[in-house]
Amino acid sequence: MPMNDTSLFRNILRASVLALTLPLVFTMAACSSPSVDDTTGTADVDASASGEIVVYTALEDELVEEYLTDFSAQYPEITVNIVRESTGTITAKLLAEKDNPVADLVWGTAASSLLVLDDEGMLEPYEPVGVENILDKFKSTKAVPSWVGIDVWETAFVINTVELEKLGLTVDDIKTYDDLLKPELKGHIVMSNPSSSGTGLLTVTGLMQLKGKGTDAGWNYLDQLHENIDQYVHSGSKPAKMAGAGETIVGVSFGYAGIKQKRDGLPVEVVFPTEGSGWDLEANALMKKDAINPAAQTFLDWAISDSAMNMYKGNYPIITNGQGAKYDGFESDPVDQLIDNDLSWIAQNRESILENWNEKYDGKSAAR
Repeated sequence: MPMNDTSLFRNILRASVLALTLPLVFTMAACSSPSVDDTTGTADVDASASGEIVVYTALEDELVEEYLTDFSAQYPEITVNIVRESTGTITAKLLAEKDNPVADLVWGTAASSLLVLDDEGMLEPYEPVGVENILDKFKSTKAVPSWVGIDVWETAFVINTVELEKLGLTVDDIKTYDDLLKPELKGHIVMSNPSSSGTGLLTVTGLMQLKGKGTDAGWNYLDQLHENIDQYVHSGSKPAKMAGAGETIVGVSFGYAGIKQKRDGLPVEVVFPTEGSGWDLEANALMKKDAINPAAQTFLDWAISDSAMNMYKGNYPIITNGQGAKYDGFESDPVDQLIDNDLSWIAQNRESILENWNEKYDGKSAAR
C-alpha cells in the first residue's frame, strides 16, 4: 500500500536518528580505558574488562565449564553467555545469522569452518595478545589474523574390547581404515555425521585425501564402510561414549573422547589408524559486527594465554604454541599421526562433499 506523507516523514526521521546514534554506540562500546564523566566526576567501567558477551563454541561441555573457571577468576565482571553445539550445527547457525550476527566471537570451533566464514566476509581480523607464540601453520596467514588455533583433534577408533571378543576379534585386528570393512563388523560401527560434526567432517575429508583427493577412491571406500555402519550420530564424542557403554563395538570418534572413556575405567582401547588421522584445529575468531564488543577481544586474548594453553594441554597433546605434553594413550609423537591436511581444500569443497554425503548415506543418520 502506498505510504502517506506523514508515514514517509516518520520513516525518514527514524532513519536519520538511527544514523546519528549508531556511531555513538560503537564509539562508546569500543572505548577500553576508563574515563571521567565531566558532570558527575565518576569513572566509567573499563569496557574491555566488563559487560556481557555471546560465545559460540563446539568444545565439549565439560571442557567449557573447566576452562571458563579460569576466565571468570581473571575477569569476574564479564558475563559469558555460551551457545554450545557440535561443529556442523554451529557453522550452519553462524552462516544463517550472517546478516544479523548474534555471536560476538567463536571459541574452539573447527578452523575449516572458520575458513568458510572468512570467505563469506564474516570474521573481523584481530591480533590477540600473544599471537606471536602460535605456530604459523596453526593460524590465519593474513597480516592481521582472522582466526587463531588453540589445539588439534584427530580421527581415532574407540573399541569396546569386551564386545569385540564376542565377534572372535581382538584390537590387533583393527588397525587400519580397511580393517573397518571386515564382515564381522557389519552393524557394529557408529560414526559421526559430517554434516553436524566436525569430527565426522575431518574423518571423511581425511579419508578422501588419503585415498586420492579429486578421485572417486574416497567415495568408493565410504560406500563399503556404509555397509558396516549401524548409524551416524550428531556428535564427535558420542561414538566414543557409545563404545564405552557397550552400545556399539567401534566408535569412529577422536582421540581425547576415547582416552577419556578409558581413563574413566570403561573397557575400551583407542586405536589411531596406521595410515594417519584426519585432523582439524579448534580455533577462535572475532565476528564482524557493527559494534565490536571490547570484552570479546579480552576473551580472545585470554583464550591463547599461558593459563588457557596449559588447560588445553591437559586434554589435548597437540596445542598450537608447540608446547604440547606427553600424553597417555599415544604410543608415539601425536604430531606424527596427523596426515598432510589441506584445510583450504576442505573449506572450498565442504558444501559439495556434504551434499554428496547426505544424498548417499544420510538414511542411517540418527534422529536429531
